[in-house]
Amino acid sequence: MAGLVSKLLRRDDRSGTPQLETVRITGQGEVIGLVADNGAHVWRGIPYAASTAGANRWRAPRPAAAWDGQRESVEFAPRCAQLTNRGDEDDGLEPGLVIGSEDCLALDIYAPPQAQCHFLPVLVWIHGGGNVWCGSSLYDGSHLAVNEDVIVVAIQYRVGPLGWFAHPALRDSAEQPEDEAACFAILDQIAALRWVAGNIARFGGDPDCVTIFGESSGGHNVVALLASPLAAGLFHRAIIESGSFDSVTRAEAEGLHGDLTNPSSEIANRLGATTAEELRSASVEDLYAACTFGEGWFLDVPRMIRDGVVLPDTPLRDAFTSTATFNTVPIIAGTTKDEMKLFFSADDEFTTKRLGALLVARDEEFYDAISEYFTRLWRIRAVNEPAAAMAGAGHGAVYSYRFDWDDSGRLLFMDFKKMFGASHGFEIPFVFNRFEHLGDADRFLFQKRTQEDREVLSRAIGRYWASFARDGAPSCPGHPDWPAFATDGGSYLRLDTANDGGITVVNDVDTLDRLIDDLRADPDSTRPSDGPLSTR
Repeated sequence: MAGLVSKLLRRDDRSGTPQLETVRITGQGEVIGLVADNGAHVWRGIPYAASTAGANRWRAPRPAAAWDGQRESVEFAPRCAQLTNRGDEDDGLEPGLVIGSEDCLALDIYAPPQAQCHFLPVLVWIHGGGNVWCGSSLYDGSHLAVNEDVIVVAIQYRVGPLGWFAHPALRDSAEQPEDEAACFAILDQIAALRWVAGNIARFGGDPDCVTIFGESSGGHNVVALLASPLAAGLFHRAIIESGSFDSVTRAEAEGLHGDLTNPSSEIANRLGATTAEELRSASVEDLYAACTFGEGWFLDVPRMIRDGVVLPDTPLRDAFTSTATFNTVPIIAGTTKDEMKLFFSADDEFTTKRLGALLVARDEEFYDAISEYFTRLWRIRAVNEPAAAMAGAGHGAVYSYRFDWDDSGRLLFMDFKKMFGASHGFEIPFVFNRFEHLGDADRFLFQKRTQEDREVLSRAIGRYWASFARDGAPSCPGHPDWPAFATDGGSYLRLDTANDGGITVVNDVDTLDRLIDDLRADPDSTRPSDGPLSTR
């Protein structure tokens, strides 16, 4: 997600003090966690695989070592090695710094009190961040776990060039078939799901009732897991929040053809490395120096590579045209009403700052128009077309939503509703029932006047997500039944507060042809200096 997202979801605990009631036995040894202020039992930084440094770099994850005695699981693991961006500035870190560690494959668990006595649904969260940034510590699942009586697991995985890399020297040095992959981040997620399958019952979770859910690049990763034969049987439902179905070939990732600006071969050339040993011995700092252009947020490394190991070598979206080529579990897929406003708001071609900090659109009508059309395109490509393909293939258990909440406030010249609307990632605080998203700006984004309505919507979304995790069909007492996408040729659930229409069922499917027709007819889609929006 964009760098504007800073203190995404703050943590809530009793000073990180271990609590005896949280002692559990895993396959690696005994752990002790803490109790959050709302009563949730929390375990942090449990390793699900070994360090990926040195000889393990660009290999399939190896098993985590066992430990003697009791492991205190009250501190988050370090983020996987990455570059900072504007999302880290609130922590005093300027963009472009190398932080984190290659010893980072860990997960956090949130459970309601007394969960050990039950077999509860498990929701495994896969964070976003463009697959180049972020970590599990930015997401607190304690409210969702307690509110909905579920187990929430947040996982970390390799990002950037350490998570996505294709090079013949690495394949030649493979010690096992999965080492020949290029999507090492997806292999990490599969390893985490295998850990969940073998251990989550000890925390009160049902290993036969696992839902994967993720937002942005996390949603993209959920799509990859749906298409990966290696992930078959490891999860039983999937939720794709503002995801993607795009992919690149191994040849494009290696720079053999295509127009990617920073393929793996170029990274290796800049490192002066030709052998697997040279690639694995390079420092993380040198690796990032070899593939950095500018501050590094939109780090252009090949991602979601069709490597023939983790993913088939055919286009990722093609996997969903037949029930024989993807893991046919019940699926929820959705977007927000104004996805692209988060990204365009950070682009000084479309916005300017007053008093050095307050964002305003340079041309409000054009800002709204370009955001609308690119957001519609996102939904068509990430929800409507894949859902229609799955329905056409005979997979009817697909549900669609659109998150519409945009009832935010203003600060002097800056109108948060106009600037962001229901922007990319804005559903996350509602899913996790923690209204913290843009750091200091949260008091204007989430005002007291909207608190009651927001809480009602948040709890409804949590209930829909949890009921889906339980039985594969989302429902929420007192709110509309959620029909499958294929109903009446395409239905979705519109998620909003009561003062703005509430939660309603909409029967409408946008298409690329309709978008193009609307674009051609819309005078706000052009600017005199730039010409048509479609050729910008």
